[in-house]
Amino acid sequence: MNPHDRLLLDAAEAGAADGVRAALAAGAAPETRDEDLRTALLLAVLGDHVHVAEVLVAAGADPDAPDAREDSPWLVTGVTGSVRMMRVLLPAGPDLTQRNRFGGVSLIPAAERGHVGYVRAVLAETDIDVDHVNRLGWTALLEAVILGDGGFRHEEVVRLLLAAGADPWLADSEGVTAYEHAVRRGFDGLALLLRAAQQRSGHGGPSGPGAR
Repeated sequence: MNPHDRLLLDAAEAGAADGVRAALAAGAAPETRDEDLRTALLLAVLGDHVHVAEVLVAAGADPDAPDAREDSPWLVTGVTGSVRMMRVLLPAGPDLTQRNRFGGVSLIPAAERGHVGYVRAVLAETDIDVDHVNRLGWTALLEAVILGDGGFRHEEVVRLLLAAGADPWLADSEGVTAYEHAVRRGFDGLALLLRAAQQRSGHGGPSGPGAR
């Protein structure tokens, strides 16, 4: 590896914006990768080093470059829930349909983790698919219920998803809806939200992947 490329990766991981600028000026390639195929931008996103990411985006770094785990800078914003980082990457034109190793778009891990601010921002500022289904057969709505803790943050995520048009009747691969999962887990607040959404939707019954 070019020594300037190594300096770029190390500076990005450390959050040293000046070091990143110096490495780029010395000839480091913005898309150079480490042993795990992580780019400098991905390392910056993982550490939520916003100023470093700004420098790299200005240098043309790819927000969609995947690593060995099928993570990318854009996808990882949904994992960290960093709204500031999400907004830094948006001008670089990330692929909103890019999928992680579970087949999910960035909205799904954000919903799972209860990242209220991120969910609100990505729904308001992009046209990301609110009903995207991952390889597990789960939408963001399902994942917020199945893997969430049923508390305030996940209730707010569910409210945001429903307000953005998430289909409350979409079931998992076994035909179980988010409402039914909420009831099974004893999440009374979520169950009330989801049942009300079902009643408003007028579908008259479940539909979508795995519905029965």
